[in-house]
Amino acid sequence: MTGSRKSPAPRRNQPKRGRGSHAEPTAPSGRDLTLARRRLAADGNTLRACNERGRLLADHADNYLTGLWQNAVAEVLPGTDGDQITGVALAAVGGLGRRDAGPTSDFDLVLLHDGQTLDADQLAAFAERLWYPIWDAGMALDHSVRTPAQCREVVETDVAATVGLLDLRLVAGDSHLAEATRSRLLSRWRFGVRQWLARLEDDLAARERRSGEAAHLLEPDLKESRGGLRDALVLKALTATWLVDRPHAPVDEAYEQLVDTRDALQLATGRRGGRLVQSEQQAVASLLDLASADDVLRMVSSASRRIAHALDAAMRKARQAVAPPQRRNGRGPKVRLLGYGVAEHDGEIVLGTDVRPETDAALPLRVAAAAARRGLRPAEATLAQLAKRCPPLPVPWPAAPREALLDLLATGPSLIGVWEALDQAGFPGQWLPEWSAIRCRPQRNPVHRHTVDRHLIETAVYARAHLRDVDRPDLLLLAAWLHDIGKLPRSADHSIAGAPLAATICHRIGLPAQDVAVVTMLVREHLTLVELATRRNLDDPRTLDSLLAAVDRRPDVLELLRALTEADASATGPQAWTAWRARLIEDLTNLARGALAEDRPVPAEPAPPIQVSAAGVGPQVQVDTDDTGHLVTVVAADRPGLFADVAGLLAAHGLTVLEARVTTTDGVAADTWRTESSDGRPPDAKLLAEELRRLATGDRSPLRRMRHRDSSGQPTAGPPPRVFLVPGASDVASVLEVRASDRPALLHDLGAALHGQDVRIRSAHVETFAGQAVDTLYVTDAGGRTLHPSKAANVIAALLDTCE
Repeated sequence: MTGSRKSPAPRRNQPKRGRGSHAEPTAPSGRDLTLARRRLAADGNTLRACNERGRLLADHADNYLTGLWQNAVAEVLPGTDGDQITGVALAAVGGLGRRDAGPTSDFDLVLLHDGQTLDADQLAAFAERLWYPIWDAGMALDHSVRTPAQCREVVETDVAATVGLLDLRLVAGDSHLAEATRSRLLSRWRFGVRQWLARLEDDLAARERRSGEAAHLLEPDLKESRGGLRDALVLKALTATWLVDRPHAPVDEAYEQLVDTRDALQLATGRRGGRLVQSEQQAVASLLDLASADDVLRMVSSASRRIAHALDAAMRKARQAVAPPQRRNGRGPKVRLLGYGVAEHDGEIVLGTDVRPETDAALPLRVAAAAARRGLRPAEATLAQLAKRCPPLPVPWPAAPREALLDLLATGPSLIGVWEALDQAGFPGQWLPEWSAIRCRPQRNPVHRHTVDRHLIETAVYARAHLRDVDRPDLLLLAAWLHDIGKLPRSADHSIAGAPLAATICHRIGLPAQDVAVVTMLVREHLTLVELATRRNLDDPRTLDSLLAAVDRRPDVLELLRALTEADASATGPQAWTAWRARLIEDLTNLARGALAEDRPVPAEPAPPIQVSAAGVGPQVQVDTDDTGHLVTVVAADRPGLFADVAGLLAAHGLTVLEARVTTTDGVAADTWRTESSDGRPPDAKLLAEELRRLATGDRSPLRRMRHRDSSGQPTAGPPPRVFLVPGASDVASVLEVRASDRPALLHDLGAALHGQDVRIRSAHVETFAGQAVDTLYVTDAGGRTLHPSKAANVIAALLDTCE
């Protein structure tokens, strides 16, 4: 009996007893063991405290097993004192070894032997007199018979089993043998970390595929699902390597909450296992002294998210610790400054040098946005420091934190992990008190894959694919982020309940009143398009009228609602966004587009921002600073490539263009650029003017810093860029719209591409929303005429190549 055997099994499948084996131990009978364990676990109609319950159950099991041990020693080795025996020991592993086994959990036992004290027949008889009484009692038993060397071999071959073996605890017999075995296990576990870490990651991924995420399932497996009890044990095993640490108090509390829920489930059902099915959740709630089944799921979701997040952080640290030496600089990981008070260090986002969190309430959002843009995570210590030291955001929010929030929401799939890190640090509840009401809230709808708060983040992720299709990508992201904010208990219609909440939040973050009205409208009507398309007759004029009324007969709001509808359905699950639904929604949207075609506003050519003097004026630069950033005004004689040079020079000085108005009148260009700088300092107006003069003479050296900044590693991947001609928008120029991911040198490169096509910029309206460039360019050919169709096609192709 050197292998492991799962049980209980039908009696007819168990091995026959050898002659002379006893029918029952003289120690305490195990027939009422399960009932006794259930009584010990409960105190009246609720669970005992976790620590008290675990101690009572473990002590009861130890007493029973010690009795079996004494009987086995007496029969196999007559005359031997069971307490003084050497070379053999009974040890508990798993939950019994940790002293947190449930009222109906398995007995996980190992019969240890030194390979010398007992011969094969004695060892078999010893094991038989231990295992059979447990089976006779109807208990589940996971057992093995091993030497210390065989235990060590488990570490080499079975990572999952090793996690349980690390909790090995002596029940009876040779204490020195048990302690030596445990010491060898820990030593091999630590020594072989490079070999088993990849296997452990594969095991975690496979288990998640099988059992899903406990945080978002309506019927989670408390043990096997991601963030469940087994993940907490993996985290404990990782800390035993001394490579990583863990947040002890938060993880311990989460683990105890899951243990409480598992034990309440076993008490309520009388069965082993950890799947929390819906029909048993209310009974579990009563044993946990909670009001409802939803409260149970919220507790499980919160606890499992905490464990999963801590395990992810520990795995990242472990991977860094075992990285091959050639991947590390001899002087240690390099710190790369990213601007705006943040830096990258060893694969994480940290604070930069000379940063004072006490004076910068926007710093957590900037750290999060920088991490998500690069597919990294904020360092745990950095978030903890920011949570303690940063002041609360003022109401309404200034422009800087609002722009950082929008940048974060626009980052796509990377948003999920970064938002989870922010959530574990407590930031969303600080920024939005309304968020706490939907955090971890389950959705009693099998179509939904996630809790309410995670669904909102997922919707923002899916909305990213539509940022090029709408005039205001920032409003689409905010509506996606808030559309289900009204999913509260006893809320009859979450769309109606959520609209005023969304309005309050948008006012708090400093959104202008006209934009607040649009987001509120989208939240209130976010189900209107899908309901009209799938439940109403599209040939009935009232169906179209209802949709037009919902979007206030605004083409821009119609496109926002169409994009929000698809993002919401895609985030819900595959059953919510089917080809049939997509076709019906597109048919109704096309009807509305046709009805509103005449109402679509034509982009207006920007008016000159300032009075300009006669042609031939030298470059004049003025810089004004206010709470929205730095306003840079440039007046200069127009020339081919001037737009590209000004945009490139601003990028070279570390400025991010948020908005610009560019006009040319009588040969004089007058441009106004609203910018922000990474260090908060305004640019030097005299230096800008001097460098513009140098650029005009052919000296390109002032732009060298721009290329360095543009290649600094800020990812720009996202939806494909769009460049299109707006027909009928102007009689004197061809109007092009460009929508692409913003980057430091994008405006310079667009201007250079137009210059390369021998195209002149008559005026431009440049805006950046949530990291997305939305630019309208009025252009002519070298003779000042609108572009010929073939010329326009070539220009569009050149601009697309530049954006990509």
